[in-house]
Amino acid sequence: MPFQVSPGVNVSEIDLTTVVPAVSTTEGALAGHFRWGPVNQRVLVDSEDRLVNVYNKPNSNTATDFFTAANFLSYGNALYINRAVVSANNATSGGTGAYVTNEDYYNETYTNTAAHGDWVAKYPGELGNSLKVSVCQGINAWESSVGTSYYATRNSKTVTLAGDGVGTSAASNAEWQFAVGDYILLGPDAEARKISALSGNTITLSSEYGGNTVSNYTTDITRRWEYFYNFDNAPTTTAYANTVNSQGDEIHVAVVDEDGAFTGQQGTVLEVYAGVSVAPDARTEQGAGNYYKEVINQQSAYVWWGAHNSSLTNAGTRAELGTTYSAASLPVTNSFTGGKDGATPTSAQKIPFYDIFKSAEDVDVSFLLGSNADATLATHLITNIAESRKDCIAVLSPERADVVNNNSYAGKERDDIIAFRDTLPSSSYAVMDSGWKYQYDKYNDMYRYVPLNGDTAGLMVQTDTTRDPWYSPAGFNRGNVKNTIRLAYNPGKGDRDQLYKKGVNPVVTFPGQGTVLFGDKTMLAKPSAFDRINVRRLFIVLEKAISTASKFTLFEFNDEFTRSQFRNLVEPFLRDVQGRRGITDFRVVCDSTNNTGEVIDRNEFIGDIYIKPARSINFIQLNFVAVRTGVEFSEVVGQFG
Repeated sequence: MPFQVSPGVNVSEIDLTTVVPAVSTTEGALAGHFRWGPVNQRVLVDSEDRLVNVYNKPNSNTATDFFTAANFLSYGNALYINRAVVSANNATSGGTGAYVTNEDYYNETYTNTAAHGDWVAKYPGELGNSLKVSVCQGINAWESSVGTSYYATRNSKTVTLAGDGVGTSAASNAEWQFAVGDYILLGPDAEARKISALSGNTITLSSEYGGNTVSNYTTDITRRWEYFYNFDNAPTTTAYANTVNSQGDEIHVAVVDEDGAFTGQQGTVLEVYAGVSVAPDARTEQGAGNYYKEVINQQSAYVWWGAHNSSLTNAGTRAELGTTYSAASLPVTNSFTGGKDGATPTSAQKIPFYDIFKSAEDVDVSFLLGSNADATLATHLITNIAESRKDCIAVLSPERADVVNNNSYAGKERDDIIAFRDTLPSSSYAVMDSGWKYQYDKYNDMYRYVPLNGDTAGLMVQTDTTRDPWYSPAGFNRGNVKNTIRLAYNPGKGDRDQLYKKGVNPVVTFPGQGTVLFGDKTMLAKPSAFDRINVRRLFIVLEKAISTASKFTLFEFNDEFTRSQFRNLVEPFLRDVQGRRGITDFRVVCDSTNNTGEVIDRNEFIGDIYIKPARSINFIQLNFVAVRTGVEFSEVVGQFG
């Protein structure tokens, strides 16, 4: 107890309930080429649907990385993705592409220029060119009556204006009085038709006017904002602005898939923001911020705010100053252009994007998916990330050319796979399979070849889920590969023997039994217990879990009490792993024999943990022995083998 100056009772707690925690072993990591999504930012994806929502559907340039990710997610539900781009641009409403990679980049680096306009697509890529943003401020932009006569012919798509237009500088000029996309109500029955084009005094409709021919119709034309029907009422003044004697701050904003690239349907409204304010200090009735710039930046999956449109007078001025806001009589609608996908990243260009997974302290991952990595990238994943972290495995496949349509002579695929393997380092922190598979692409209604490393890593995740990390993921019980039409290369027994000697795990289709991962070796070249996946993963789990628990021993005294506490922490955990068939025996040494006076004086603490790992069966020998009728089995059992 601490020293006390005067009499009293002091109560203290000592926590001796520390246990070795469970550690995660199922997260994958991939730096890949995708059509949409944040760049230089780790995003945790838990399903293929989420993959599509964040990174969009695949095309011919992105299919390999997309389906590597999708295949992994078909076995597990945790994949960190970093999108890799080269020379890409975000589309903008100003026509000149910008470059905004993610939210941090936007907040810290992005500066709007006149060339970028009012809005910037959320992420780089040509998909952004499909976007349109329409802003309505005020009652007139929402709905107005245009005081002009017109001619409309039945079953025609054109309307001709006649007479002076109200509030325009040119008589009968449709471009001054209407906006493309507006709805106009025509004829005695007020048929609503959408404007598709304007030129001079001619309005072109998106569909034919069905009413009777109208000649010099003198009733005013009612026009409505294109997205009139997506909002309940016209924007006027927010409740907050009213309380500070400001007027006209409210706007409605619609974000639209104009070309249909996101949804497959042109003109689909993606997002609506009703009743937001152009005043930075605006608040909702619930007290949340209501400034349109901040609301859209925080909530939109498609656009960033770029600048206040010049027609939004006083936008960005605080309402508490008693500000009057005004806008043009027509909505402000901007289509996006300038977005660019850029070149497909080479394997070498993906290296900086994989390096976001380099630090074990920043992100916990168990598998690095190589996708279509060449020798340069594969070597980097093994040497500079997996070997450096020592808590994850690089999962690789041969290059596409090694196995897809590579049958110029018998054994050519085998020879090229081995040649590729020989360019890579020896490591127990890497696993390589034998090929690519042919699978259906439901997004484009076609078939594609995809590397198998997403499945190989996925099988390890599935093994974690159904059994434990120290079980082998191979074989007919746990090694069944999903979504396979056929293999680009299906190795026979002779080829499997050669591949396995090199540390390449064959993936084989057996007639009537499916496609199976038929090996569980790591890429460690020297004979060792660590040349097996289950042993390497066993030690990763033990090292992660025990080292995590050991952090709470830091800064304690190196005495017998602390050493006993450490043994009592580790031994129950290892007994549990032993009971779950991960190890056959163990011993923990943490006493004065290894924590000598010299060790203590160096402020060090040593715990030696000896493990006998369980081994997976790779070879089965069955001996069938025929014996004579009169022979006793006890006489011959054990003599053959």
